[in-house]
Amino acid sequence: MRNYFYITVLSFAVLLTSCGKTDENMGIANTENSSNNINRKVDSLLGIMTIEEKVGQMNQYNGFWNVTGPTPSEGGAAYKYDHLKKGYVGSMLNVRGVEEVRAVQKIAVEETRLGIPLIIGFDVIHGYKTLSPIPLAESASWDLEAIKKSAAMAAKESAAAGINWTFAPMVDVSRDARWGRVMEGAGEDPYLGAKIAVARVNGFQGEDLASPHTVAACAKHFAGYGFAESGRDYNTVDVGTSTLNNIIFPPFKAAAEAGVKTFMNAFNELNGVPATGNAYLQRNVLKDQWNYDGFVVSDWGSLNEMIAHGYAANKKEVAELAVKAGSDMDMESYAYVEELANLVKEGKVDEALINDAVKRILKVKYELGLFDDPYKYCDENREKEVTGSQEINEAVLDMAKKSIVLLKNEGHLLPLKKEGQKIALIGALANDKTSPLGSWRIAAEDSTAVSVLEGLQSYKGNTISFAKGADVVTGKTEFAIELNVNTTDKSGFNEAIATARKADVVVMVLGEHGFQTGEGRSRTELGLPGVQQDLLEAVYKVNKNIVLVLNNGRPLTINWADAHVPAIVEAWQLGTQSGHAIAQVLYGDYNPSGKLPMTFPKSVGQVPIYYNFKNTGRPVLPSAGEVFWSHYTDQSNDPLYPFGYGLSYTSFDYSNLQVTVVSEKEVEVSVDLKNTGKVTGKEVVQLYVRDLFASVTRPVKELKGFELVELAADESKTIHFVLKVNELGFYDNAGKFIVEPGDFNVFVGGSSEAELHASFELK
Repeated sequence: MRNYFYITVLSFAVLLTSCGKTDENMGIANTENSSNNINRKVDSLLGIMTIEEKVGQMNQYNGFWNVTGPTPSEGGAAYKYDHLKKGYVGSMLNVRGVEEVRAVQKIAVEETRLGIPLIIGFDVIHGYKTLSPIPLAESASWDLEAIKKSAAMAAKESAAAGINWTFAPMVDVSRDARWGRVMEGAGEDPYLGAKIAVARVNGFQGEDLASPHTVAACAKHFAGYGFAESGRDYNTVDVGTSTLNNIIFPPFKAAAEAGVKTFMNAFNELNGVPATGNAYLQRNVLKDQWNYDGFVVSDWGSLNEMIAHGYAANKKEVAELAVKAGSDMDMESYAYVEELANLVKEGKVDEALINDAVKRILKVKYELGLFDDPYKYCDENREKEVTGSQEINEAVLDMAKKSIVLLKNEGHLLPLKKEGQKIALIGALANDKTSPLGSWRIAAEDSTAVSVLEGLQSYKGNTISFAKGADVVTGKTEFAIELNVNTTDKSGFNEAIATARKADVVVMVLGEHGFQTGEGRSRTELGLPGVQQDLLEAVYKVNKNIVLVLNNGRPLTINWADAHVPAIVEAWQLGTQSGHAIAQVLYGDYNPSGKLPMTFPKSVGQVPIYYNFKNTGRPVLPSAGEVFWSHYTDQSNDPLYPFGYGLSYTSFDYSNLQVTVVSEKEVEVSVDLKNTGKVTGKEVVQLYVRDLFASVTRPVKELKGFELVELAADESKTIHFVLKVNELGFYDNAGKFIVEPGDFNVFVGGSSEAELHASFELK
């Protein structure tokens, strides 16, 4: 039962707002969800909260017991349970399923003094139970509407399970494939990353955040996390102001402008200050310069990690530094709930900082409609109807097909004939129903992905013979367990070789297990893990008609395959419908149109490698035989596959590039595109700009526009771009956005190596 104080006090301050009533003497507005009305409701509620209850809203706990089981009576679970009943918990994460969510929400709403509902968070990264491709793969589609729809489907399924807040999208730009979390982002480019960030925010949050089918999104990790030194997760970040403002910030700023409801700070330090305690990032930039009105949550335990960083001496200092820096909610550090109230009473922390944080948190809860109906996400019938629905499966299949990138197709080996062929399918990943789910799939069940074997078997005209060849990893593959890479066992090679020898075509599915990428999964080598390269070469000796299908969560170094294997398909980790998507592409029922969102290096020694590099003062060989220029002595500077690269089963021709300076604020660009092949196909037309001379040196190319165009065979179309002034400017080293007159080059083509170019002068 709700206690007496809850009924008497909140009947005026909160409950009447849920019933559409108004008490003008208390400043309570009606249930219209305008910003002003919500602010008045928040202020009214804040006015009757104790300092402990305010701090409680800033405290987030992980799910700590089976809420449908016995009540915890001792230990950490009992400690958290006591806080939950006192109203000292504002949010919980990793509580999922209607039954579980309803139980914890019931305690918060019906057993605490004020009955403030919880916001329930979960890592819905590329789906809930039904999974889309990993985010890096989705980004390879360059299809913003498809990416938006993918996020919307993830929101719909997770919301049906009681969740109303996702810790996504990750919008960190990264140039280093060694970093395991590249699988979770949009790649190396700030322009593409910003567009995809907006698409994902809009997909998760929809047009109405109060809808039971949408969830609050979270832009993470603010900021610089993708630039961890040596690609080692959680490592130090040391970047200049130009990189920070022009490369790292743009996707975050775009997410903020799109109305993302929350931000998450980062594990790394920046300029010697941990992001969690970094006032420049959270207060100066985010909340002041960008006028951001959502709230900031820490990453898991990152407040306490400031002690390990050497920035704070104890938990009390941690709490003081973090709240002053602008971190509004503490995820699993216990620092706020244990220290903040006393810090306020001691006069070391201004209560105005607490009020600001709590207002931000309560505002999001109101916008979600949780005060109108705390159980709006707890509908068992909706959970059954939505989870794994046909609508969601069709959407993730569509997204998976659009994410595939054709890297090589020598001799038109692809698409495969649909009948009369003997196909050898080789590789442990080809018959794996768990690995294709990828990393960050904690609600999905093992063995629920469609395997490549199953996908190919759905086409009945050919004979499919499968041989594993070799395991990629051995032992258990749970999320938290380090995987043992198979570096010795080749006992299956002979069967694979014999199977390949009898086949007309060999399809080899090689790459990384789904849990070899993701958080904490940094690598020093980027080749095929374990004995897979040996398996590939052994099979090649008996049958050179190989289609290599890559399953991976990061760019790989596949020089040998590029030099020898006639057809290579980048199929990433594509989620629940993986096998069907790959089969439809291999058989030509879907013409691949993906383009790489990250550069593929020739060697790990080139990393970090990216297309938008600076020219340097010695960019090219001065004359034959000299060594004093920017290069390696054992490897060329160019990548294996450039950013924006991807082939099709048809071909495209670019011509007639025209550039017109309309005004000092606008430049029009047009180009003619023709499908010169025999089948309908899609092409991502990419526009790059170079500012030749500037007060801060600019990259050799910067993506400033793209359009996904579908053309029938022999069809032509003129593609138009408009370059606005903001696409021709940049941030100076003081963080000021400037546009300078001068000479510019424009490049248009099917990748970042676009050669069709023209020039213009901005006056």
